[in-house]
Amino acid sequence: MDARIIRLLEGIYPTAVAARLHRPLAQLLATVPRTPQEPRTAELTERDAILITYADQVREPSRKPLATLADFLRDRLTGVVSGVHLLPFYPWSSDDGFSVRDFFAVAPEYGTWDDLRRFAPEFTLMFDAVFNHLSVQGDWFAKFAADVPEFREFFIAVHGHPDLSGVVRPRVSPLLTEFQTARGPERIWTTFGPDQADLNFHNPQLLLAVLRALLTYVQQGARFIRLDAVAFLWKEIGTTCLHRPQTHKIIQLMRAVLDEVAPGVRLITETNVPHADNLSYFGNGTDEAQLVYNFALPPLVLHALATGNAEKLSAWADTLNTPSAQTTFFNFLASHDGIGLNPVRGILSPDELEALVTRAKAHNGYVSYKKNADDSQSPYELNINYFDALSDPAAAESQEVQVRRFLGAHAIMFALAGVPGIYFHSMFGSRNDRAGAESSGLPRRINRQKLALAGLEAELQQPATLRAQVFHGLRDLLRQRRRHPAFAPAAKQEILRWDPRVFATQRTAVTDASAVLCLQNVSAEAVTLSPPGRTRKCYRLQPYAGLWEPLDG
Repeated sequence: MDARIIRLLEGIYPTAVAARLHRPLAQLLATVPRTPQEPRTAELTERDAILITYADQVREPSRKPLATLADFLRDRLTGVVSGVHLLPFYPWSSDDGFSVRDFFAVAPEYGTWDDLRRFAPEFTLMFDAVFNHLSVQGDWFAKFAADVPEFREFFIAVHGHPDLSGVVRPRVSPLLTEFQTARGPERIWTTFGPDQADLNFHNPQLLLAVLRALLTYVQQGARFIRLDAVAFLWKEIGTTCLHRPQTHKIIQLMRAVLDEVAPGVRLITETNVPHADNLSYFGNGTDEAQLVYNFALPPLVLHALATGNAEKLSAWADTLNTPSAQTTFFNFLASHDGIGLNPVRGILSPDELEALVTRAKAHNGYVSYKKNADDSQSPYELNINYFDALSDPAAAESQEVQVRRFLGAHAIMFALAGVPGIYFHSMFGSRNDRAGAESSGLPRRINRQKLALAGLEAELQQPATLRAQVFHGLRDLLRQRRRHPAFAPAAKQEILRWDPRVFATQRTAVTDASAVLCLQNVSAEAVTLSPPGRTRKCYRLQPYAGLWEPLDG
């Protein structure tokens, strides 16, 4: 077993405890088949882009949705995106999949492990590792509650009345939830809600069980593994329980394990936190996550297009760096969750943040709140479809302008250094699903509607529909991006501050020094740009329009 793994174990647990893990972990690693052809992690290129989707996003009668989804994406997105992030497809009890009951199974209503192989070879796969918590309706929690010795320390029971006021949380529900167990009533740590009990990583046997799940995902074909809510992993009373040193060491241990048995697999951390904290999950550039979610991007792009001013976006983008060529950002604008506000605290002013909150409500969205240490509440995320966040559903505005604005937002994201992630409902031009949110009582379901295959295909085949115009526009942008090495994640990025109404960047390829100039008007005004110190032509950009101009030679 690699010496790095041993050092990390000793950094997480006392030496004697860590020593007892060496043999069982070595035995676990030996169960992973090695293939001589397995490469070290291949370089990410301009051809890499990932669609984010639920396993049952597209449905048709009498067929398992994983099979339906694989066929639909193969028909529509082959040669457009390189990978698919399947949101949790395991058996679950709530939170639309994120309250996992069993890490080691595919929910039978979705399909089987064999159905996941339908996505190859056209698409690589990203799996979710929801390792912060597990459903209280799952087998592990049932055995914990029954006082089965092996599972007795798998979850966190809090005794007495310690001061937990400093614990940082993204929810307003109680931190502790009482359950009846064979030991009597116990208060269990539930960061994300009463159906999701936090796992106890102080228990080395729990860590081994989680690593077994991680390696199961590798063996089932994952080439990216998304560590959900990983910033909360290590609980220590008297601290914020966020970004603890042990959390970073556990991620580093996962990286070291993968480097040893599956070097082609990348870790991506999902940490909806202020930007500076988010960057810490790159580690030193070689020892932690290869990708981190670029959480500040969605609210900053929204702010730029809402105000017609890209200055804040440009200033922030000018600071974007990663610690090594092995690391890059996972850029996205929308996902199954809302638009997080924490990542831009300190980048946008309180008034600018409040303006985004007001806008979301005015555009038929919702706002979710988090509880602060003083028991007050602060806006945590905007629950709204990104198209409707950009364009007021009630405004008398042409579809053409709305589509141009939406495509412009994505052109910014596609131009930035990193790997783009495109949410299914963005790719296919969805709007707010207020009915779904209201009937479920879950604000996040405003952007989680499941679609009938026949209806979706019918809309895509009609050129005038919103779905068709958005899909074809994004497809064309992604195809254009794939054709130029200047869009590779490692290509140089220069932010050009020419006009506050225009987000401008120049990307330059590492391979041949060819370049692409990317301009995007974020305003409702036509803009004429005369680049300072340059002799090339002026650029005239219509409202919300952009261009990518190759500068080869």
